[in-house]
Amino acid sequence: MSRFHWRSRLTPIAALALLAAAPAAPALAQSVNSTSPDLANPDSIGAVADTSELINDLNQYGQEGRNRRTSSADQVTSVSQLSDVQPTDWAFQALQSLVERYGCIAGYPDGTYKGNRAMTRYEFAAGLNACLDRIQELLVTNVADYATKADLEVLKKLQDMFKTELAALRGRVDTLEGRISYLEKTQFSTTTKLTGNAILGLQGGTLTGDDDDSNAENVTFSNRVRLVFNTSFTGQDTLTTRLETNNVQNPLNDVTGLGSLSYGDGNSNQVSLTYLGYRFPIGEKVEALVGTTGLDLDDIHDTHNPFLYGDGSGALSRFGDRPPVLRQPADAGVGLVWSPSDQWSIGAAYMAGNAASPSDGSGLFGGSYSASASLNYKSSDSRFSAGLFFAHSYYSNDDYQYADEDLGLLGRTGTRRTINPFGDHSAISNSVGLQANYLFSPKVGLNGWVGYTKAEDAQSDDSIDVLNWAVGLVFPDLGKEGNLGSLLVGQPPTVISADGVEEDDETPIHVEALYRWAVNDFISITPGVIAVFNADTGNDNNTAVLGVVRTEFSF
Repeated sequence: MSRFHWRSRLTPIAALALLAAAPAAPALAQSVNSTSPDLANPDSIGAVADTSELINDLNQYGQEGRNRRTSSADQVTSVSQLSDVQPTDWAFQALQSLVERYGCIAGYPDGTYKGNRAMTRYEFAAGLNACLDRIQELLVTNVADYATKADLEVLKKLQDMFKTELAALRGRVDTLEGRISYLEKTQFSTTTKLTGNAILGLQGGTLTGDDDDSNAENVTFSNRVRLVFNTSFTGQDTLTTRLETNNVQNPLNDVTGLGSLSYGDGNSNQVSLTYLGYRFPIGEKVEALVGTTGLDLDDIHDTHNPFLYGDGSGALSRFGDRPPVLRQPADAGVGLVWSPSDQWSIGAAYMAGNAASPSDGSGLFGGSYSASASLNYKSSDSRFSAGLFFAHSYYSNDDYQYADEDLGLLGRTGTRRTINPFGDHSAISNSVGLQANYLFSPKVGLNGWVGYTKAEDAQSDDSIDVLNWAVGLVFPDLGKEGNLGSLLVGQPPTVISADGVEEDDETPIHVEALYRWAVNDFISITPGVIAVFNADTGNDNNTAVLGVVRTEFSF
């Protein structure tokens, strides 16, 4: 059955009330004969008040719904118990004539009504309400001569005949307006949206071939919780504030630095501000980001790892989450992304590792920093994307991001020799990377990267060359929509050559398999296994194996 499309004479809220009252909306009758019925027939209309009284009644009617605020609508008989208004009824033909005269209801594109089915009384009342509003506007704008006395008398008669339905319609409008007003008053903020997620991680590890099993085969159960406040001031900008608490640690951290978890960084469950950044447009093609806490290079540069990138919701490991070359000194700074077209974009960023500290070897320009740029391409069908990346970085020996062995070169994703290769000396590095992603079909994809870093001792001629790569298969919606299967194989950052310092004797190989099961839109469970062969423990041919079950709650 077809449905009327009322013009703007019937407000959106009134339209909602109509839908609530009459879910089925049959069409009006076929096109009406151009000859209008005798609307002023006294036998069918009866005596009415003079024109001025009718105008006052109409004005009063138009204000009732706007000024009234009731908690409940008048109770009327259900739609199924009401009599339909037939195309042969006088009321139907009278309203049809008014529609043709004043254009108060939009029918089909050719301006006609199709079909000969009856309308419910609520549908008829909604149409009548539209005509009442339309004629009232004509009267207010001093075109009263356009509305004839006969038409006003017809409106009065129709208003009396359908006063119950009109009252119910107004009541529903008032109820909806009241609910909207309540929601507006009780919102957390008119400009701020609160989201969050909680991760419960069950992880256990073992190391084969190692004599010191100080923490081998340990099983840990830990958590990470984030609350994110996204505030918009113009509708195009976003101020992001993130609070976090975390106690997740790598169960094998004492014997190998590899296999770190993507949702790690345990801080003994102390609540802290971990991100504060403001993103805003500059013109139509440039987007800027400035922030003081928690900024990272992936906020500006595309990882081209869409299914495994997610900082806790994608890959299980820190290595598999994003290309390691994107982990450079960062915390505060500024970045720009220029998108000259839908396919191409250029990113640039300057970030400092300890910008808030006034100490020597710290600050926005005196401490660790990174200056980076990227060129990115995405096909028009979004099946293929690729990017080139470059970063020049300085690691201060006084900066926690380099001196602490848990952090440092390439964000602790590689072997121990890549974390702090030059002892207590500062370091300078240049990194380049190539990332790509391709979807063979909506259900199968391939992604990967290769990265190279040249790092030099800032106080001597010592240097190292670091290589990393990875190739991954992803299976989106495996089993059902929202699920994800993945297999990743790669080489974590490894010192492949060195001058003045030692290079790595063995090449570690990282293998990671996971399956994310979407319980619903808000809960997912991800079991997986991480295995690192030649696991950088000082002994040859050791293999570190880490089993993980990650449960994420999003809200």
